[in-house]
Amino acid sequence: MPPPSAVLDIVALRSLVAVADCGGFHRAAENLSLSQSAVSQHVRRLEKTINRPLVEKVGRSSRFTPDGELLVGEARRILAAHDEALRRIGVGDERASIVLGTTEHAADELLGLVTAALSEALPDSAVRFRLDRSDRLNDAIERGTLDLAMYIGDVRGEDSISAGALPLTWYAAPSWERPPPGEPIPLVVIDSPCTIRRRALETLTEHGLPATVVGEAAYLAGVLNAARAGLGVALVAGTGSAPEGLVRRTDLPPVPPEPLRLRARAGADPRLLRTAAEALEALLVPCAVA
Repeated sequence: MPPPSAVLDIVALRSLVAVADCGGFHRAAENLSLSQSAVSQHVRRLEKTINRPLVEKVGRSSRFTPDGELLVGEARRILAAHDEALRRIGVGDERASIVLGTTEHAADELLGLVTAALSEALPDSAVRFRLDRSDRLNDAIERGTLDLAMYIGDVRGEDSISAGALPLTWYAAPSWERPPPGEPIPLVVIDSPCTIRRRALETLTEHGLPATVVGEAAYLAGVLNAARAGLGVALVAGTGSAPEGLVRRTDLPPVPPEPLRLRARAGADPRLLRTAAEALEALLVPCAVA
């Protein structure tokens, strides 16, 4: 049990939420303009305060413990109240804030592009981002805690629009060898529910190829690390070059591109959707889905 005098540090809580939103310590550090070791120290400080582990190692990746997940939720409420208090008394960044949410898929290619476009179109606003699952992004849009979401997967909300589609490509380590005919294709995937995981399994099944999930990860980084280790093949969304340490596999069935959708919260500036859609138009492949 934490001592009666225990105090949760605001800076450390902000780092904890950034780890959750950005999908890991490295991206959280970049988003906060801190070193990765500083973010790690902040999380350890919180662990010392509550006397419980918040993050645990799973192979080469890490994930939140149940206590960590609980504290992330509490941290969001604490930070929201803290920041709102500063705004009410006129302290802090006076610019409006735009919160852009996206899934991890192709975030390295899309996030910077859309962020730059929004910053140019709305120069009086500070653009922040959040990485999360599609369902959580849509929940945040409906709660009004997220201004704009880019997500893949099932259509949700009549107010969402299609921005194009992301190519899906099979990747594996250079040393990975496809199993002999009749043996299952080993897959490394993101935890269910995941649209790309479903597409991978469905495509192989449609082509009469047995498949088995040999590795799961909460984040895309964990999937890529497992593929680099030669554990299996991964289906990845993206428009650019192969992820570092992986090569494209053309000996597996092609998978049609996955639609990318945009959705803004009720009452959001209409320029958000228009600007994001225009920025993505030249990068994404055309999509017939309305």
